[in-house]
Amino acid sequence: MFDWLQFKKVKSAKRPRGGFLAPQALLEDLDERVPRYLADTDEGKLVYPACKRTLSDLDGDVGRIWDHTRLEAMRYVMAVPGRKFELLIDPVRQIEMIDAYLAQHPHAETVIDFTGTATADFAIAISAGLNWLTHCAQLAGVDPARQSGTIRHFRKLVTLAQLWWSNDGAAERCGEMLARDEQPPLMLYLMWSEYTRLSKSIAAAAVLGPASNRSGKPVALPAGLIPRFEAARDPNDLLD
Repeated sequence: MFDWLQFKKVKSAKRPRGGFLAPQALLEDLDERVPRYLADTDEGKLVYPACKRTLSDLDGDVGRIWDHTRLEAMRYVMAVPGRKFELLIDPVRQIEMIDAYLAQHPHAETVIDFTGTATADFAIAISAGLNWLTHCAQLAGVDPARQSGTIRHFRKLVTLAQLWWSNDGAAERCGEMLARDEQPPLMLYLMWSEYTRLSKSIAAAAVLGPASNRSGKPVALPAGLIPRFEAARDPNDLLD
C-alpha cells in the first residue's frame, strides 16, 4: 500500500530490486522501455498481449508477464500528446490533475482519441490503461470478483490523494517523502502502483492458474516460484 496512507512506515534494511524510483527516473525508464517493448510486439518477437503467453514462450515467465502487462497499460499515458508529464509528478500541479481526473466521465475504451487538453488527455489515458488491464484479466481468467470495480477502486484512491494534497504543507511533505525514498500520492505513483497490483493478478492467472496449461500438457513451475511471487511487490523482484 502507498506510504502516504500509512501512519508509520517501517523500512527494511534492504529495499527490493523493484523498489523506489524517483518520479523523473521512472518516467525516463518508461520513455525508453515502452516504445522498445511495443516495437518487439509489432515485429512479432513476443506473444501479445503478454497475458496470452505460456511458460514455453519467449518471456513467458511470470515476472516478465507481470512487467510487460504493466507496460502495456502505461503506453496510453506515455502516448499523451505534448508530453506535459509535470502534471503527473510536479507537486504544485497535482490538485489540477486530480481534479481533472475526477471530473472526467469514466469510459470503457482501450482505443482512444485525445482532445488536445493535457489534463483531460491524461485522465482519458489513465482510464484506458485500467480498461486494458480489465481486458487482460478476462483473457487470463482472473476471478471476476477480483477484477470488478477497477475504475471505482482507483477513483477512491485518487479522492484520498485529493484530500492529502489539499492540506497545508503537502508539497513540503512530498519532498520529504521523496528524500526518504517513499512514494507520495503523485498521480504517476498512483497509476503505477495500481497498474502493478492489477498486473500481478493477471500474471498469476496466466502462469500459475489454469490458463497456464493451455496446451493441455502438464506445466512444471520452477521450484520455489509461488512463494517468491506471493512475496514480490514488483516484477523486478523476480527477475534475476
